[in-house]
Amino acid sequence: MLPQDRLNQIVERFEYLEARLNAGPAPDEIAAISREYAELKPVVAQIGEWRAAQDGIREAQAMLADPEMRELAEDELSRLRSLLPDLEHALRIALLPRDAADARPAILEIRPGTGGEEAALFAADLLNMYRRFAESQGWQFQLLELAESDLGGVREAVARIEGEGVFARLKYESGVHRVQRVPETESGGRIHTSAATVAVLPEAQEVDIEIPANDIRIDTMRASGAGGQHVNTTDSAVRITHLPTGIVVTSSEKSQHQNRANAMAVLRARLYDLERSRADAERAADRKSQVGSGDRSERIRTYNFPQGRMTDHRIGLTLYSLDRIIQGDLGEVVDALTTHDQAARLAAAEGV
Repeated sequence: MLPQDRLNQIVERFEYLEARLNAGPAPDEIAAISREYAELKPVVAQIGEWRAAQDGIREAQAMLADPEMRELAEDELSRLRSLLPDLEHALRIALLPRDAADARPAILEIRPGTGGEEAALFAADLLNMYRRFAESQGWQFQLLELAESDLGGVREAVARIEGEGVFARLKYESGVHRVQRVPETESGGRIHTSAATVAVLPEAQEVDIEIPANDIRIDTMRASGAGGQHVNTTDSAVRITHLPTGIVVTSSEKSQHQNRANAMAVLRARLYDLERSRADAERAADRKSQVGSGDRSERIRTYNFPQGRMTDHRIGLTLYSLDRIIQGDLGEVVDALTTHDQAARLAAAEGV
């Protein structure tokens, strides 16, 4: 049975927040109230659908005593009873504890792994894949750092993605992505295996991570590039080193002020991710219910171009639509990972 007291508390809280918003909250409260209201809205909608089905069943049962309405009532009972298990399952999923970072923007980092220049070209393909997926979702995609290889591959890319549910949708992408194909640089037509590493971090706010000034060293430098008119010719690029951890971040836009802000945002995200990883390690039992371990060294996916196949090794998902996926059509993959994780967490919550 679903906990009615908890359902009532959620609905009452939602109605309270709605009343506050209609009354016009203080400016410093609008963001927090709006965020909580938006998080509760789909949950309250699921509660409403489930309760409406329950009420419909009771009303149809009462109609069975009327001979003229009996046939209609039996049809309605059959319909609602077949619908109820799906509604209850959806409501249980909606009631699962949410990752506090799900609603945050994400920092996406892509780096080539084994495979030399082909790995850098594959990293560029992944960057374009995520950019197109972000655009299809109506998200904002801002490239913070890009170091390219001589052949147009990616040596390192860092981007900020903002929009509704960004981290919730992209957090399963962290890990090693492997590609099997004939490289452009291969004259013999042999299939090579290369890899690139993807990290998706929730963006951290200053209130989440405090970075004392004496914990960082900031260096300015001239941006590097493959050449051409867009190479930065002033010392506006910024490199920030976090001394306690040794983490180094850079940003090479034209504005030194913006570069410092960008680099600090990435540094906060990495430190916040470290804190989250430590907390996750302390909840080792819970981590077994999640998709993968979140370990960046874990091979999570293979893109096999000769076969047109993409396989996600964590959930055993294989799709023969690699041409669409590499062009940014990631919806089916992300939905499958989300559903698998929700089912695992629901089973863990119910002690299955």
